Order: sequence, then structure tokens, then C-alpha cells
Amino acid sequence: MSPIRPKLALLALLISGIALPLWAQDPLQRPEPRPADLAAEEAEGDAPSQPGPPMFGLAGPYLAARMATVQSDFRAAARYFARAVAHDPGDQYLQDNALIAMISAGEVSRAVKLASEMAKDDRETELAHLVNRAQLVQQGEWAALLDEEGAAAVGEGDLLVGMIHGWSLLGAGRASDSLAEFEKLSELPGVGSIVKYHLGLVRAMVGDYEGAEALLSQNGVASHLLGIIARAQVLAQLDRREDAVALLDGVPGIEAEPQLLMLRERLHAGAPVAFDVVKTPADGISQVFLTFAGALSGSPEPEPLALIHARLAAWLSPETGEARLLVAQLLQERHQFDLAETEFDALRRQGEVRPVAELSRIDALSRADRPNEAERAALSLTAAYPDLPQAWIALGDLLRQQEKFAQAVPAYDKALSLLKDMPAQARWFPLYARGIALERSGNFDRAEADLLAAIEINPDQASLLNYLGYSWIDRNENLERGLEMIKKAAELSPGDGYILDSLAWAYFRLGRYDEAVAPMEQAIGTMASDPLVNDHLGDIYWKVGRHREAEIQWRRALSLEPTDSGDVDPDRIRAKLDRGLDAILADEERETKHADPARPRVDSARNE
Repeated sequence: MSPIRPKLALLALLISGIALPLWAQDPLQRPEPRPADLAAEEAEGDAPSQPGPPMFGLAGPYLAARMATVQSDFRAAARYFARAVAHDPGDQYLQDNALIAMISAGEVSRAVKLASEMAKDDRETELAHLVNRAQLVQQGEWAALLDEEGAAAVGEGDLLVGMIHGWSLLGAGRASDSLAEFEKLSELPGVGSIVKYHLGLVRAMVGDYEGAEALLSQNGVASHLLGIIARAQVLAQLDRREDAVALLDGVPGIEAEPQLLMLRERLHAGAPVAFDVVKTPADGISQVFLTFAGALSGSPEPEPLALIHARLAAWLSPETGEARLLVAQLLQERHQFDLAETEFDALRRQGEVRPVAELSRIDALSRADRPNEAERAALSLTAAYPDLPQAWIALGDLLRQQEKFAQAVPAYDKALSLLKDMPAQARWFPLYARGIALERSGNFDRAEADLLAAIEINPDQASLLNYLGYSWIDRNENLERGLEMIKKAAELSPGDGYILDSLAWAYFRLGRYDEAVAPMEQAIGTMASDPLVNDHLGDIYWKVGRHREAEIQWRRALSLEPTDSGDVDPDRIRAKLDRGLDAILADEERETKHADPARPRVDSARNE
């Protein structure tokens, strides 16, 4: 993630005291339709006005829309809610949910049409009013927007209305009133720095660069990407290019931000630099929506308003890459990877191939089970930004996830060479990841060195401790130290089924069978559908004399359809059921093989 994205803790202050309407709190709170109501509707012959298969009156599309909403399938939800609205055009609940789904799916034009119809029929809800205001902004209908709004609700906690009103005044040519509006808004508690940022933009747009710099230079006002660009552009208008360059040079991670690099190059070269971070009042209102989207995206639970505001920001100012990037990231969080890829495609077409966007795209492709595309994207990123360690880490992670362990090692080598002068905390994960790749490639000596170095940096990382501890025990080395590492990992992450499995299996390998029972039973409680955990529990039960229960667990493991290429050998389980574990272990000892070559399993595909 870019080091100069807006800080969510700061942005969260924006919504303090602002109550969310019911449709925003939970779009599924409406009670189920009563059977009598549905029967009456079907008796009247209601039918969807849009094409599609029969959906049994209102009930079918409504229930399908609810299911699609739960799954964040916004396109399907938009389609089914639209059909439900066609059955009951006066139901504002259905209309609001149709608007949410349409906007979330990127079908803003459809949402605008529905919101306009709601206003004409005197059924305009709060969300429809917001969409209709956004349409007036997009059309530049400033007089109509001001007539509709009336005075901004300053003092009533409606910051969004007030900021839109301030920019609308500028759009209508009333610059003095616009400045006065933002000055008044800046007095609201807890939102001063955000309002001052927009006030600074307005001052710059009317040519008051001194006033803009006085605002933008204040602590926390312009600390995000667009704010840094705005301030550097303002300094250039004041003929303070050296100060602008110094500002950009002080930005952490500037090498990953092409916009800042290009701006710095133009400043160095003495080339003209215009103030164009906002070109129109509509761009300013787009940034208002973007600000609220960023704040709402930081809430602990998924917030439908975050994606709505981000979509409206991108719709009003399609050239603002930050808005499209936030849309894509919010879609990723909801596992809507195809919709996210549409936004990444738009960024590439605009020439906004920022590393932070590409890293998000690579993650989306990987999580969408499209590894070949993800790998190509990672290779392209390393070619375009060969000095960016995060690009090489992403490539290494993709190769490792595909079990191309030997190929992943050079990618981590490159990343770690680029990080050699960085703080140690930046090195622990690539050391950990390279250690996994080396161990899986059969180079345990190098793997052990990497894992120990990573633990020295981050001694309380549970998965890391688990990996090295179990690797030692699996190799019959450093047994007591390995067990202590796994026990510490279990204390740090008590609910992790993988670590509990490792702890139990460590006791098993050490011959401490009675102590292995409790942690393995805990592991099975969290991973009941994992064939390896069931197989391990069967082995432990056998060793403590619970043979009937052991056979049940082995049969359970077989029922989960393990494959020869996975962690569990189904033929070995069948042999245990036929002859018992002791006979199998005796055979394996004669063949000088490990009882079970399983490695510690961690969620190592994640960049923690």
C-alpha cells in the first residue's frame, strides 16, 4: 500500500456524529414479504418489465437480489432489484437497494435514471437525492444545484452537504461565498484539516496561491498523494520550485509514485507546471466523495457507503486515478475481482500504471485464481520498476504459491538486495518467504539462516515460529527448541488450526502421545474438513490405544478425498486401516523413511 495514501484514522473524523440512513446501515434489514402479500401480487398479474426468466412475481427477484447482495454480486443484485422495482414501483426500500447495487456495479447511468424517476414521482429518498445532486454536478448545473440545496446545513453535522455546497458556489461564479462557506465549515469540530485542504484548493483555483500555501502547509492538511501534488503545484505558481522539489524529495516511497517523479522532473527542468490537481468545481466535489469513501472504507465492517462514494468520485472525475484505485481495492475486499479488473484496465489506459495499483491488481488476479495473468503482471512490474522491492516480493509470492520454489528464490534475492539499507522490519517477510522457498527446494541450511534472521527481527510472528520449529522437529534436529517455538506460536495465535496441528504433531514425533491429543482435538475443531488433520488425529488416537476412534478418523480423512499430490497419501491411510499404524511405521523404518514427510502448514501465501 502506498505510504502516502490518506490516513484512515484522520479521515474517520469526517463521519463522527453523522448518522447513517437505514439503507446504508444494512441493506438487508427489510422483513421477508408475507405470503398473503405475494399471492395477491401474483393474482393481479404483475410481471417484470425487463426481459429474463419467470421469477414468480415479486418474491423471486427479491430473494435472488438478497442472495446476490449477501455475496456482493453487484451486477446480479442490480438486475434482480430492478425487476423487483418493476413489480412494486412505489417501494422505496427496493428502489434504494437497486440504487446501491447499480452504483456498486459501476452502472451509475442506470442509477441516475432511476433516481430521476424517483424525484419526478415525489419518491426521492436520501440516497436518490445524493445521486441526483451528483448528476447536476456532472452536468455543471450549478444554479439548479444551489436552488435545490438551499443553504448548506452547517452546524447540523452534514459535512458532505456543506462541502458540496461550497464547491457549487464556486461553480456558480460566487467565489467569495464559496470561500466563506469553507471558512465556516472549518469551524466544525474534528474536521478542520480536511476542510482546510478543500479551502486551499478553492483559493488556488481563484489565484490566491499565497493563501493556498498557508493552508496546505499546515500539519496533516495535504499529507496524501493528491494533497502533495496540489501543494507542489502551488509552490511552483509562487516561483518556489526549490521548495517544491524539497517537498517531493521528502516523500517516503516516491520511487513508487510516477506522478510525483514526473512532477519533480518538470520542476527540476524548469518546465511549465500548472495548477491542475483540480481543474473544475466538479473535480473538487469528486475529491469530496473520495475523502468520504476513504473514511468509510476504514470502518471495521464493510460499509456500502464507501463504495458508493468512491464510484461517484470516479464518475464525476474519471481522470482521478486515486478514485478508480480505491474503487478497485474496495471491490477486491468484496471478492469482486472481475469488476476490480475493469478499474485496473481503465487506470492502464489512462497511463496511471502506478506500482500501488499494479500490486493491488496482481493480488486481485491471484485471489481470483488467475495465476498466469498475475505472474505476467508481476513480471511486467519488475521490468518497469526494477528497483522496487515490493514488485520482486510480489513475483516471489506468486511463484511460491504455484510451488515454483526454486524460481521464487531469485525474486526474493533481488528484493532483499534492494532492502539491504532499509530498516530491518522491512526485511523480515521476504526473509521468511525466501526461507520457505529454500526449504521446499531442498536447501535447508540457507532456509534455516533466513528463518532465524527473520525471527531475530520479528520474534513474535506466530507462523514464522511455527515454520522453523516444525521444520527442526520434522528433521529430528533441535527438538526441544523447536517444540518451544511451536508452543510460543500457539500462545501467540491460540485459534490457529495449522499451529495447533503442528504442536500436536511435534508431541507425536517426540513420542509424547498423551500430550498430543488435546491440541489435535482443538485443531480438528477448527479444521474439521481438512484430511491431514483428520489423518494426524487418527495416528495419535492409535498411539494412545484408542484404535476404534483412530479408524473413524482415517475413514473421515479418506472421505474428504485426499490426493497423492497433496499432504495426505490415501494409499497409506488404506494400509493403516488394513494393517494398523504400528505395522506401517515398522515398514517405513526398515525402508529408512520418515513416518510422515508433512511440513508445517501456514497461510504463507499472504504478505503479512
